[in-house]
Amino acid sequence: MQNKLVQITLVMTAAAVMTACGQKTEKKQAETPAATDNTMVVKIGHAAPLTGVIAHLGKDNENGARLAIEEVNQAGLEIAGKKIKLELLAEDDAGDPKTGTAVAQKMVDAKVAAVVGHLNSGVSIPASKIYSDAGITQISPSSTNPEYTKQGFKTTFRVVATDAQQGPALANYVTKTLKAKTVAIVDDATAYGKGLADEFEKAVQAAGVKVVVREATDDKATDFKAILTKIKSKKPTVIMYGGMDATGGPFIKQAKELNIAANVVGGDGVCTDKVAELAGNAVNKLVCSEAGLALSKMEAGSDFQKRFQARFNTPVQIYAPFTYDSVMVIVDAMKRAGSTDPDKILAEMPKTNYKGIIGNVAFDSKGDMKESTITLYDFKAGKKSVLDVVKM
Repeated sequence: MQNKLVQITLVMTAAAVMTACGQKTEKKQAETPAATDNTMVVKIGHAAPLTGVIAHLGKDNENGARLAIEEVNQAGLEIAGKKIKLELLAEDDAGDPKTGTAVAQKMVDAKVAAVVGHLNSGVSIPASKIYSDAGITQISPSSTNPEYTKQGFKTTFRVVATDAQQGPALANYVTKTLKAKTVAIVDDATAYGKGLADEFEKAVQAAGVKVVVREATDDKATDFKAILTKIKSKKPTVIMYGGMDATGGPFIKQAKELNIAANVVGGDGVCTDKVAELAGNAVNKLVCSEAGLALSKMEAGSDFQKRFQARFNTPVQIYAPFTYDSVMVIVDAMKRAGSTDPDKILAEMPKTNYKGIIGNVAFDSKGDMKESTITLYDFKAGKKSVLDVVKM
């Protein structure tokens, strides 16, 4: 009986071992395709606000990058004899410098090949130190503050004009077209809003225009009546607002409610369809700028709009073509380097000469565009309309 029990036990043990071995074999076989497949996954980071009052702009940027990655993968990419599959690592920086630096470190830890972002200058600037320390290429599709590329980092690039160009373009319109003699300036106290307002102020003062009011609010404000009442008493010809559409819309609307006759000018932060929704018919008093060529003026803009709309069921807000091209510039650098290593991609970036959706992309020694364009818009019946294109 004891021998029989031993025999049964041995049989059961052997069966258990065989089953376990079978399970390991099956698991190994399931993992084999990934291990032997010649396809390499390469991560490209994207960071922008996906929550908060300007999440619509962050999502627009992310969608542009996503469309580029999907189209590259669909067409097929091969670097140094290896098939490459791009993967978008998309993060929400909330438009906040502290969150943005944490996101930047997360990108570095995830070993991304390069980063497209951030949207806001106030986030791109502190995050750029982290990318620089890691030797990872950062291309901002929408940060316009000049300080972003003045830090001396070899990793920072942008595919838009700067506020040192955008501010004077707005000032030129105010002085030459509107013939303004007095202006009021209000900014949202962010790196972007204040930076643009500062550049505008320098340019209008150089042209002999008097700044009768200079005020600051913040990027979460909703009530501007006190500031606007002060402005009304000074009777400026023009009000310049440095900030985003989430605050710019209510600002313009409240100016009309107070019967302020002045025209309003602003930068790319307010130059969106959303500002018309927030300002109502008061938006017809606004002239705004974009730090790049208008989509309607881009040679391949119409086709891009169709593909974007078909993929995401929404129109382009503003800088989606710029994030799309940022990804394509990174891919172009990979091809020229024959490598997906971040350091080798970075080494190729200064040599970039890429014709994209937004036009020709080539960088100067600081990482700014060699050729820049500013587009001015007005609003007719609540819709954006190209007013002028200024080559810088």
